[in-house]
Amino acid sequence: MTKDETLYRAYLDGDDAGLTLLMERYGNKLTFYINGYLHDLHDSEDLMIEAFAYLIAKKPNIKDGCFKAYLYKMARSLSLRFIRKKRLNHCFSFEEIEKEPRSKLLIEETVEKEELKQCVSLCMERLNPAYREALYLVYFENMHHWEVAKIMKKTERQVSDLVYRGRNSLRKLLEIEGITNAEY
Repeated sequence: MTKDETLYRAYLDGDDAGLTLLMERYGNKLTFYINGYLHDLHDSEDLMIEAFAYLIAKKPNIKDGCFKAYLYKMARSLSLRFIRKKRLNHCFSFEEIEKEPRSKLLIEETVEKEELKQCVSLCMERLNPAYREALYLVYFENMHHWEVAKIMKKTERQVSDLVYRGRNSLRKLLEIEGITNAEY
């Protein structure tokens, strides 16, 4: 897989395919990250597009190894600015995924997994926002603590503490919900 910075440099040198590949690589992930702030998938998609539009219009100089962190930091800033402007009321919604399992066992397994997924999502929603963001970036986006530190404007030690406390808080919330065997 081509490095993000190589694709971005190719785009800066006039190869639009580089930016297209970056958008394919990060478009959905960035949308879901933004959605963690906005709780509105349509607005989240708009801000994801705005983030890439910024790259197109301004062509910022991004250090090697920092493209992903830069992109998520920009998305975070756009999200916070959007929230300040709109003064959103937070609500959580799940979009139904249509699946047609073939057997009763598969149906039960699928239902249990969906219930667990919904419960974990609701418990994540109840976490302190800093814990939620740190956990999301580390576990769902597979970012290193130093990358998360840049995005959240924290030290690596602070990020480690947020992840540790966030996991403990999430574990307690899940136990309240009766889930003691969740893998996280």
